[in-house]
Amino acid sequence: MPADKLHITLAGREHVVEAGTTAGDALAEAGSADAGRGDAGAGAGSADAGRAADGKAPGSGGKAPGPDGVVIAARVNGTIRDLAWLLGDGDTVAPVEIGSPDGLAILRHSTAHVLAQAVQELHPHARLGIGPPVENGFYYDFDVDDPFSPEDLKAIEQKMRQIVRQGQRFSRRVVSDEQARTELAAEPYKLELIGLKGGSAGTAGGSSPQASTEEAVEVGGAELTIYDNLDPGTAAVLWKDLCRGPHLPTTRYIPAFKLMRSGGAYWRGSERNPQLQRIYGTAWPSREAQDGYLTLLAEAERRDHRRLGAELDLFSFPPEIGSGLAVFHPKGGTIRRVMEDYSRRRHEEAGYEFVNTPHITKSQLFETSGHLDWYADGMYPPMEMEGATYYPKPMNCPMHILIYAARGRSYRELPLRLFEFGTVYRFEKSGVVQGLTRARGFTQDDAHIFCRPDQLADELASLLEFVVGLLRDYGLTEFEAELSTRPEKFVGEIAEWDRAEAALKHALDVSELPYVIAEGEGAFYAPKIDVHVKDAIGRRWQLSTLQVDFQEPGRFGIEYTAADGTRQRPQMIHRALFGSIERFFGILVEHYAGAFPPWLAPVQVVGIPIADHHVPYLDDVAAKLRERRIRVQVDASAERMQKKIRTAQQQKVPYMLLAGDDDMAAGAVSFRYRNGEQRNGVPVAEAIEEIVAAVEERKTLP
Repeated sequence: MPADKLHITLAGREHVVEAGTTAGDALAEAGSADAGRGDAGAGAGSADAGRAADGKAPGSGGKAPGPDGVVIAARVNGTIRDLAWLLGDGDTVAPVEIGSPDGLAILRHSTAHVLAQAVQELHPHARLGIGPPVENGFYYDFDVDDPFSPEDLKAIEQKMRQIVRQGQRFSRRVVSDEQARTELAAEPYKLELIGLKGGSAGTAGGSSPQASTEEAVEVGGAELTIYDNLDPGTAAVLWKDLCRGPHLPTTRYIPAFKLMRSGGAYWRGSERNPQLQRIYGTAWPSREAQDGYLTLLAEAERRDHRRLGAELDLFSFPPEIGSGLAVFHPKGGTIRRVMEDYSRRRHEEAGYEFVNTPHITKSQLFETSGHLDWYADGMYPPMEMEGATYYPKPMNCPMHILIYAARGRSYRELPLRLFEFGTVYRFEKSGVVQGLTRARGFTQDDAHIFCRPDQLADELASLLEFVVGLLRDYGLTEFEAELSTRPEKFVGEIAEWDRAEAALKHALDVSELPYVIAEGEGAFYAPKIDVHVKDAIGRRWQLSTLQVDFQEPGRFGIEYTAADGTRQRPQMIHRALFGSIERFFGILVEHYAGAFPPWLAPVQVVGIPIADHHVPYLDDVAAKLRERRIRVQVDASAERMQKKIRTAQQQKVPYMLLAGDDDMAAGAVSFRYRNGEQRNGVPVAEAIEEIVAAVEERKTLP
């Protein structure tokens, strides 16, 4: 191959290109959608962002690509690079489109840079924290004198649009630690990050030798790089930031973005560090995609379990008790009781045995289990009493192991399935506590299954079937699983991991659930299956977990007597089905928008009299319903009938039974549904049977 030629592979085909060819040039010449050549389009809001200067996609026959197909980066030998990356001989190149997961991350991280540039142009004394992409958007942290106001955000967004329209070019350069410190001498938080290498999550608080996942967007990898924002005409440096990259070719590749809100955030996630001001934003490949996301956010706000919890009088978080510690009101307590009772019944049918364990324990238990080594930062502080140290429990599993170990076990007893609604306490950071879905005190529907090695595969398959079946009973229908396999750093024997992963995969294959394999994402001590569900508006929630544990049985030395009389170590499976009652409760509130199906509704029926003298008649109807275990109330308040109907609808009661003179004379009711539909003159017995059938069959209502 001549020195001025390069041999590369693109889309599985070999190509010969000139030395000095960039990844963008190669992709464009090979016929990919525009790969960063020429003017990127009309700027923010344009679906044409990413087209070539003539408005056509090279190699596309003149047809411009859709916005999701715009190529904004390249995967070179498996690593994502800027389109300006110079290729070497033998490189393998593939396009990264803006609508792909990697493309969205690049788009959002680039938009975070534009945000930081805009802030420093408007607030020159602002000092920079970090600005990573996150799910559906990005954020950037700033050290400023005063919190950002809504008016500040409007001005910053306007300045960002100016920067986008300018088409500033993102340009990467490698720097030494000394160069970086010199160039960023006025940025104390950047100086702290310089020298951190790699993307492994470190300890918060500034003492970590490695960058956290979020910080790795700036200092990940073996070398430091700075990205300059260059004037498209003069190539003058207009702004710069410490960053690993990659980035969009120019700011004009940002089709749609919006700043969402601001709030406080501790530097590097530690309360010991200064509190910075964080601005959150979102960015998308097109205005249409962004509008769809904002519509989803509005619907999510309408369904927010924290708002509905107050409106429907379900639960609250009294400040006198503490952050992340919920109390359930009578209506919420009713829903919770019904959820738990049904779950207990199903577990009993599936052969589980019920146990109960205390809320605190001596520290020795968590020393033996290893939790004091692994999870001490997430535990509440210890209590000293009578010469011993006690902790509120963050996990139930060590206590379940002690129940197993309380007496000798035979192979004939296995599998042994222990189940508990066990309340645990974890000191989540205040910045991540979020209603019922991220609490500090919560009750896990926790099961631990002890089985023989030859039972593991079938037991996992049975467990997964049980998990999905029970979740379906609560009205969830869309599932996807994730199998997390052995990470780079792990404990135990590889043969153990291989057997456990094979058993988990067998369970998934038998279940016929769609699933993905998350290579290397397992905990260091065990592989696992996570079951994700989609709610009514398409949001994905991680719920159930099945995890094979190699460590705890050995740490506690538990055994069983095998058929040949030898002592053997059992396999142990952790299984959380809801995850926690509180979190599952919050998910169901949002899934149903507070309009629970009749079997879960705290009040299933409200009797509404047309006049006061109809109250005794409805009281008799209510008594018949209570005999059938239906939760019913009669609204005997002084409000007018229409107001009573509105109140019942606002409280999302499934059924309203109205009664007037004609209904009394006919032994009937006017049967009104939650959605406003009404049937008049329905015999009382027929109305009762319809309600009872809907509850017993767990029907949903429109």
